[in-house]
Amino acid sequence: MAGRDPKLRFHCVSVLPGPAACDAARSITAEKILSKSAPLLPLAECTTPGECQCSYRKFDDRRAGPRRSGERGMRQNPWPQRERRRLGGRRGTDD
Repeated sequence: MAGRDPKLRFHCVSVLPGPAACDAARSITAEKILSKSAPLLPLAECTTPGECQCSYRKFDDRRAGPRRSGERGMRQNPWPQRERRRLGGRRGTDD
């Protein structure tokens, strides 16, 4: 995957229900679905497929916000005390 934009790897959509949307469309509006696995519109469970005006809302990335502590402005090592573990083993022959 070298050379690809990392944002495009997680391109996703959500279903934007139309004015007279069915319950199936309303039930998945909050979900972000990878574009490759997004359902076709009208949905298979749609009760009014001939009048469906649902659409997709596109997102560059389904992940929201910073995920790692360093990206959130936190310290990389959240444990403030010194390391108390011994480097050697418990046996007398261990170094």
